[in-house]
Amino acid sequence: MAPKVKFSKQEIVEAAVKIVREKGVEALTAREMAATLKVSTRPIFTYFDTMEQLKAEVFDYAKNLYKKYIERGLKGPIPFFGVGQEYIRFAREEPELYKILYLTKQEDENEGAMKTLAFSQDMVRDSIMRIYNMDADTADKYFRDLWLVVFSICTLIVTNECPYSDEEIGKILTEISLSVCKAYKEIPGLSTGDFDKDAIFRELVKK
Repeated sequence: MAPKVKFSKQEIVEAAVKIVREKGVEALTAREMAATLKVSTRPIFTYFDTMEQLKAEVFDYAKNLYKKYIERGLKGPIPFFGVGQEYIRFAREEPELYKILYLTKQEDENEGAMKTLAFSQDMVRDSIMRIYNMDADTADKYFRDLWLVVFSICTLIVTNECPYSDEEIGKILTEISLSVCKAYKEIPGLSTGDFDKDAIFRELVKK
């Protein structure tokens, strides 16, 4: 009779997440799992045919955790700003899980950084339209511009290259948010790409 499996599937996934959090996804191997669980590799492959299947479970864990951060941000007085704050907090608190989601090329075309942009955009569009008095297309582009800045900051954070404090990051985001909002409001055709950039730049540099 085969020996009874000592660990549940959930316990194995949690052990895998622990390894990734501490050492990065590259360290998630059958040997490392066995060392962490203090068993042979057999229990792991009771539930998973390959290590790639286990890594997919870790990816889903990270994605679900990220959603909890975003849901918390949406409860703030300005949901769009709250989402940005929580996105940065996720990068600070879960750098290795952030890397899996947004700095690792995904085989599934429905996953990855740009899909996260679309997902977050859908959640905050209505609040941006209401608070900033924008149509849907302008709201999406406004959020896209700010999200690209936040993504850059998070990349610096998870690679330990960010020289800015939370207070400084807040000021940077406020400056950019104000500048982009003002531009979309005051430059006709900017959101649709139907504007004379050369003429506008000529006027700006005179000031």
